[in-house]
Amino acid sequence: MRLYQGIRSLILTLFRKILFIWVRTDVSGNSVDALALDPDKPVCYALQYSSLSSRLVLEQEVIRAGLPGPEDALPVKNGPSHSFFFLYRRIGGFFRGRQAPAPTSEFRALVHYGLEHPDQDVQIVPVSLFWGRSPDKEKSLVKLLLSDTWSIAGRLQKLLIIMVHGRNTYVQFNQPLSLKQMIDEYRHNEERAQRKLARILRTHFRRVRQAVLGPDLSHRRTLVAGLVRTQAVKEAIRETAAKDDIPPEKVRAKAYKYADEIAASMSIVTIRFLEVVLSWLWNRIYKGIAINNIRVVKEVAQENAVVYVPCHRSHIDYLLLSYVLYKNGLMPPHIAAGINLNMPVVGPILRRGGAFFMRRSFKDNPLYATVFNEYMHVMFSRGYSVEYFVEGGRSRTGRMLQPRPGMLAMTVRSFLRDHRKPIVFVPVYIGYEKVMEGRSYLGELRGKKKQKESVFGLAKTVRKLSNSFGRVAVNFGEAIHLSDVLDDVHDSWRQQAYDAEYRPAWLNTAVSELAFRVASNINASVAVNPIGMTATVLLGTERLAMDEGQLIRLMDQYAALLNDFPYAGTVTLPEGSGKDWVAYCEDMGLISRMPQKLGDIIGLEGSNAILMTYYRNNIQHLFALPSLIASLFENKDSLRRDKIVFLASVAYPYLQSELFLKYQPDEAEQVINQWIDVLIAQGLLKSLDDDRIGRPDEGTEAMLRLRVLSRFIIQTVERYHIALGILRKYGSGKISAAELEEQSALLAERMSILFGLNAPEFFDKSLFRNFIANLQKNGVITTDDNGLLCYGEGLDEVAEDARLVLSVEKRQAIQQVTMMGA
Repeated sequence: MRLYQGIRSLILTLFRKILFIWVRTDVSGNSVDALALDPDKPVCYALQYSSLSSRLVLEQEVIRAGLPGPEDALPVKNGPSHSFFFLYRRIGGFFRGRQAPAPTSEFRALVHYGLEHPDQDVQIVPVSLFWGRSPDKEKSLVKLLLSDTWSIAGRLQKLLIIMVHGRNTYVQFNQPLSLKQMIDEYRHNEERAQRKLARILRTHFRRVRQAVLGPDLSHRRTLVAGLVRTQAVKEAIRETAAKDDIPPEKVRAKAYKYADEIAASMSIVTIRFLEVVLSWLWNRIYKGIAINNIRVVKEVAQENAVVYVPCHRSHIDYLLLSYVLYKNGLMPPHIAAGINLNMPVVGPILRRGGAFFMRRSFKDNPLYATVFNEYMHVMFSRGYSVEYFVEGGRSRTGRMLQPRPGMLAMTVRSFLRDHRKPIVFVPVYIGYEKVMEGRSYLGELRGKKKQKESVFGLAKTVRKLSNSFGRVAVNFGEAIHLSDVLDDVHDSWRQQAYDAEYRPAWLNTAVSELAFRVASNINASVAVNPIGMTATVLLGTERLAMDEGQLIRLMDQYAALLNDFPYAGTVTLPEGSGKDWVAYCEDMGLISRMPQKLGDIIGLEGSNAILMTYYRNNIQHLFALPSLIASLFENKDSLRRDKIVFLASVAYPYLQSELFLKYQPDEAEQVINQWIDVLIAQGLLKSLDDDRIGRPDEGTEAMLRLRVLSRFIIQTVERYHIALGILRKYGSGKISAAELEEQSALLAERMSILFGLNAPEFFDKSLFRNFIANLQKNGVITTDDNGLLCYGEGLDEVAEDARLVLSVEKRQAIQQVTMMGA
């Protein structure tokens, strides 16, 4: 018997070595730490379908990872003779191999052992294996033969698949299941215990397969034709034909053309081609890609329709997220792309990579709007993963832009129509150390006209590929279940019926709440990097320069603030210390060094001084509250703690709306108090008698730290003061919101020139617009029948409190500028 087992083991080893002459694998989850295995309990691996090739791949990957071996006999009496089993056995001959839901003898023996030995446990590790990854397009027999899809391959088909796709094999080890826990409730019914464990494993394998392959896809022409046949589009065709006096056939042809213009045509060939090209590209232009919290996506993708909502900083975002998901065993999403990207050559490639195209505006074209809405509904109801940017366009300032409601509203309305498939939003922060479009953003912020995307523009970008753009981080944030948002806004939403055109009265509230949660969760997943830390500190100095040793100490101390009071568990901080960060920024060419006998001076020069505001703005929200507290001591040696809390709480709603801070207004007081304690512990403030808080003595390094910290947010407060100053100068009922916005932006731009404020967002109209809207929302100002802004004494109090954070010079400068503007 022992001789037989030895020969058998030798033969299997030989087969495995022959197989891996050709096969190449990409594996995830194959470590003791990732699986959290208990070393005191035996391990048994579970594969879904009996297959010699799958067994050989499992053995090879277990050996490579140093995991407990599948060939080892389980230390259980009367159990399987090895530590793996197939859930289902194969039925049929060589040419007609088919799977049937018939549990294997090893599976049954393991369940029997578990029932017979209730004091023993076995860790069952499900392992999923994919020979190539392709959505089933049902387009041709060749595609079905040569792709690992939802269909179950016979032996001959499997052989062909291995020959074609063996070098693109994906293996995923998943968290172990406890045999004891799975079958414990059926101690006296072995058949039911077998059915329960088989059902759990079957469900697990199905969810993993959906996450990796995506749902089954229909042929694109069938999908496009089906959109035109939906009831909503038929009705839109009738209405358009009647309104414009056009024959219905022509309108129907136009609807078909719209659908064809919109729909993606995802191709696994294109995706694999892009994987190769992008792997080369990332290695050429980046020093590495850090991926954090991918576990969240793998969990929610198994049983939900996932909407990826990344921040939008670069055109690279599209490609990078799809690449990261694919490399981690998840199907790339269908991506909402602007119609401007549907260029010759580039457009077809993007479409086959999963992009669907949308026009910038649906206004005055209800037929197009209906077709697009129906396309989105098909995506969500069939469980596709989708990606879109809630900001609408790329951020030119490095800040999170105010979300646009369009795509979010379509998603919510689609879910209300059919909520059988749960929808989960996954916020994604994509952080660049050096954004590729940085220089062009500077030109646009200075008034240069935005250049239209073109093939020639793309060719110019290729010239930049010889440059290094540092490292890039892809951080996945806390998932948002759409049903939870709707429960909080309107808990009886499930009791209503919704058709394609119905818009409930509470829809806007739900979309606004969803938009804020998405934006704040993106910001709560920020990746802090050396560029951002260096930019933040240097831009907080008066002359944009500092002694190197002092700069290093300040960066280390501000990093300690983020460690002492973490903003969120999904925020990532840079490795190393301030010394390493200065050297890194210098190597990237973003800072300059001026040698000096008393110590080198590090500074920002030329366009880099403005460009670095972009990277500071990436992380500004992390320092918003401690910086606001520090700014209150600009003109005061000490303040009562309750006064600090009150003033910061008054300002908080405006900062929260602008920077998408995650704390709710009713949490603000508690968080502000916590920050006061942290600042005291760090020596930036000190506790005095009578519940007063004082600042450090003038001339000390602690006072310098506090002053620099206050400047992280001071320009935001100055903007608020400009708007309030203009409004008070005109008087109540004398100026409209649009005029106030315009006047504020003009005067802010003038101040930026006069006083050398190197921050383009300082005079961004949208920020003034948001501030004015929040003054109205909070009841500080109202609008009369003529559309003019009215206010009472409350505005004067807010304005006087704002003066506390401004230096004498700035107060006088702003007063002078507002008087000129009036």
